[in-house]
Amino acid sequence: MRSNKVHVLKRPKIRQSWNKYNLYNLSRAELPIFRDRTFFQQKWTSKALTRGYHGETINEKHWRRMFRHTIRAVVPFDHNQLARSDGHEQAEGRGSGLDSPPDSKTRMLPRTPYMNMTYAPIERRLDTAIFRALFASSVRQARQFAVHGYVKVNGKKMVYPGYQLNPGDMFQVEPEKVMFATGAPKNARERRATRSLRKRPKETSQSSPSQASSPSAPEDSTQTEPDTPIQDPRTTLKELIGQAKSMLTSSSSSDLSAKRKQDLRAFKRTLQRTLSRPNILSDSIDAQLLELTHKLNLDPSPATETTPSRPKRGPPRARPESILLRKALEEARDNPIDASKPYATPWRPRPFMSAFAFVPRYLEVHHRICSAVYLRHPVARPGLGEVPTPYPTDLNGLAFNWYLRRR
Repeated sequence: MRSNKVHVLKRPKIRQSWNKYNLYNLSRAELPIFRDRTFFQQKWTSKALTRGYHGETINEKHWRRMFRHTIRAVVPFDHNQLARSDGHEQAEGRGSGLDSPPDSKTRMLPRTPYMNMTYAPIERRLDTAIFRALFASSVRQARQFAVHGYVKVNGKKMVYPGYQLNPGDMFQVEPEKVMFATGAPKNARERRATRSLRKRPKETSQSSPSQASSPSAPEDSTQTEPDTPIQDPRTTLKELIGQAKSMLTSSSSSDLSAKRKQDLRAFKRTLQRTLSRPNILSDSIDAQLLELTHKLNLDPSPATETTPSRPKRGPPRARPESILLRKALEEARDNPIDASKPYATPWRPRPFMSAFAFVPRYLEVHHRICSAVYLRHPVARPGLGEVPTPYPTDLNGLAFNWYLRRR
């Protein structure tokens, strides 16, 4: 991907990307001055600006074939008026309807931005829909996901990023790719941990033939050793405490909010209290997390159930540290620290994402399973054009006139 050439600061151009340089260009973008330009120059400049954002990866000849001079729009009706009458009063009087009384107030609708729908055919493309559904950080990355076979349309693999979606089509992207696209990148320390993790299998593979050729090794040693060693739960808790300490003392701790740091410190204190308790037994990490969560439910003890003198006041309330530990254990299980992932773990959104985190009305997105449905084609309605664009209506109107071939 030509990321170094796409986002230029000297001559800013707005792209469909979450890049920080693109956000900077978007914040300092200025409209062109058309004072001393001819109508042809105004149309050409508007076309060049808008095409840099809408379909920058599409060939101009291809886009001209996609362009439509008709624009989809809807006009909302007053449902109260439709319920009161069937429209017969429109034919009364002299055939054009009765005049409304002078004291009646008619609802004034805002203007419909028809010209913002100039690039509506591009929104049907698969790569643009993936970007609009927040499954990729740019249209170029969405094209890469489609070409590499990570995208399915209606349950079938689709490797053509220019596929035209129809109303009702469902597309989905592999969750790991979506987490990589929308997650924060790794810092230098996390990248070093990933490189050291990749070197370990090579070292073990080189040492395994020498161990197999040694005559002193017993033949049935593999049968006596278990396949998966049982990990001590106390060791697991100590590892969780170490991870909390490393997150608080690392260089990336400045990115954490104050509330997050308070939660981490309270989580570390609660784990230390849990270590001091006896009889912490489990077979695996998942079983231990389930066991600790079950212990923190704080069910009434049998001693309190057998005493008939005290009335039952309902289940006791859990203490704040118990609730925090339960949430922290569930988060550690669902969002663990894994150096083998290509993104920073535990997963967190990438920076500068909030400015682009919106979903258009014509898409229905389910972020847990990384799938979306193309409900309908985008339309224009009073005060709103459903095609997201950073440019005003006048600039899009000039670009629309350019493609009408009335030059």
